[in-house]
Parts: sequence; C-alpha cells; structure tokens
Amino acid sequence: MKGLFSLIFSCVLLIGSNSCSNAGQLKFYPANDPQIRYTGRIDFSNPLSPRFWQPGVYIEWQFEGSDCEMIINDEVLWGNSHNYLEIVVDGKARRIQTKSRTDTIQIAKGLPAGKHLVMISKNTEAGIGYLELTGVRCEKLVALPPAPTRKIEFIGNSITCGMGSDQSEVACDKGVWYDQHNAYLSYGAITARTLNAQYHLSAVSGIGLMHSCCNMKVIMPQVFDKINMREDTIAWDFKRYQPDVVTVCLGQNDGIQDSLLFCNNYITFLERLRQYYPAATIVCLNSPMGDEKLTIAMKKYLTAITEKMQKTDKKIHAFFYSRQYNSGCSWHPSLEEHRQIAEELTAFVKKLMKW
Repeated sequence: MKGLFSLIFSCVLLIGSNSCSNAGQLKFYPANDPQIRYTGRIDFSNPLSPRFWQPGVYIEWQFEGSDCEMIINDEVLWGNSHNYLEIVVDGKARRIQTKSRTDTIQIAKGLPAGKHLVMISKNTEAGIGYLELTGVRCEKLVALPPAPTRKIEFIGNSITCGMGSDQSEVACDKGVWYDQHNAYLSYGAITARTLNAQYHLSAVSGIGLMHSCCNMKVIMPQVFDKINMREDTIAWDFKRYQPDVVTVCLGQNDGIQDSLLFCNNYITFLERLRQYYPAATIVCLNSPMGDEKLTIAMKKYLTAITEKMQKTDKKIHAFFYSRQYNSGCSWHPSLEEHRQIAEELTAFVKKLMKW
C-alpha cells in the first residue's frame, strides 16, 4: 500500500510534464538499428556508436507515439568544445548545443498520436570534434520513407560549413568562433533539400586548394579522401556515396595566385574527382564572399579551367554568383544570404540537370 501511494504521489507530481503516463514506455533502439538512416561521412568501426566529424552529417528515423529522446556523445575537444546540432521534427527545426560528454536530448514530448519524422544534423564542423549517436528511445520505431534518389556533394571551406551565419543565439562579437555555425541552413543543405536530394558537405573552415589560412597544415586535395578531413584521418570509401552533382567552392583562402599554377592544381583536383565519381556532373563555383579583385580572378581562372576540361569532359561546368554575400560574422554570408546563395545555385543545378 505504501509503495502504491508513493507511485500515485509521483504521478501527481509529474503529470504536468506527461512523464508519468510515459514512464517505462519508451523502448531503447541502439544506433545500429536498421530503421535509423545515416547520411554523410561516418566512421562505423563501432556500429553501436557511429562517429562523425563533418558538418551537415544527418541522421533520420521515424517513430510512432508522443515522446522521443536520443543519447549522443560529444568528444568535447580541448576539454571545452561542445557541438551544435539542428533537431528537426516533422519539418520544425530547433538548434541545440551539447552540454557534456554524454547527453540525453529530448527530441519530442507530448506530440499527437501517429508517426513523426526526425532528422538531426551536425551544425558544427570537424574542428569542434566528433559526435557519436548511441541510440534513441521512443515508443516504437517505424520504417522511414525512402531516401531521395538524387545525390549532391558540396566541397568547400568555411562558407560551405555555414560558419558565421547564425546569430540567433550568439552575436558575432560574442562567444567562440563556432557559435554561429549552422550547416543545416547552409547554402548546400538548402539547395539539396529544395532539389529533393541527399547531400554531403565536404568542407573545412580555412582550407584552400593550394594554400590554407590560419597556419592550417592541410589543403583540400590532401584530405578529401578522409572521414575526418580536418585531421586528415580515417580513409573514406567513395563507393558508399556516388553523387549526381559535385560542387567545388575553393579559392577564398588561396587568394589571388599565379594563374598557371592555380589552374594546373585545380585541374589536377578535378581529374582526381573524376576518378572518384566517373558519372558525376561537376560545377566549379566562385567564392560568394570574395571581394571584387578575387571575384575577377576566380572568374578568369574557372573559365579557363572549364573550357580546357570540356574538351574531353563535357560534364564539368562553372557557375558565378551574381554578387558578394558577406553580411554575417567575419564577412561570411548570413543565414538570409545562404538562402539567397542557395536560390541562385538551385536554379542553375535544376536547369543543368533537368531536375
């Protein structure tokens, strides 16, 4: 009787949050459950805690019921770095940040009965450390809708990462350098979702084709075949993702280089991409945040590069943005500008691919 009274009393205390009615009803599904879908460069060495570094990596599942939560590990790089994520439930997105090495994060609570689609996306990049999903708790996992058949990969630097774009919580002159990262609302992710395509963001802040900024010791051709591109570690199997379209947005960190040297290095990288992706359409982009001098130079370089490549490879193209986008933090594009960049790129890719 005493135990029953304690249970009833606990229910009364928790009824406002609906915790009692769902206590013990949530089932744990490990990270390797076949109804959880992963998209991005991910290390599955331990299938019970898949590890991922890259910005924009996303994970999806669908559940029946009203409540859901996930358990996620953060590397906590340097002992104090905590990744940001976007949590999207039934199309409604919210931004969160991890608080510790292991967090149980509430995905949904008190939703109407029925199926609910979840997507989580890593908003921060490899320089903030890895995340690991260890599992989800919900009343019942159910099969996901089929993934889009179209696939795009966006290769780039901090712009492609979504750095400096999101001031919704921390202003540009506050916090730390990654507080304004938002890969989910970056131009690449928006473009792909608009075109109903899967996407990878193969990007590192500061990286260049020949020269990277900020004393970075790696360049994109060196690390492109890795899962953790920032640290140039863990080989990536390109058979796991063959994109229909690849965009390359490099040059901002290189700056104006010797034209012959830059063009030759760019062509070598494109030839390597063609080896990885025999059927892909490749689009070379100028930097959307480049100043007038860099934009003029990049247009000259990319025009020469694509004209030469098209003599033997008709699926390599160039696209130039209509203006400079730099009203975010550290002269990066803002969230609104990422939307505008995506609008330009979406129109070009849609026409090019007849999508």
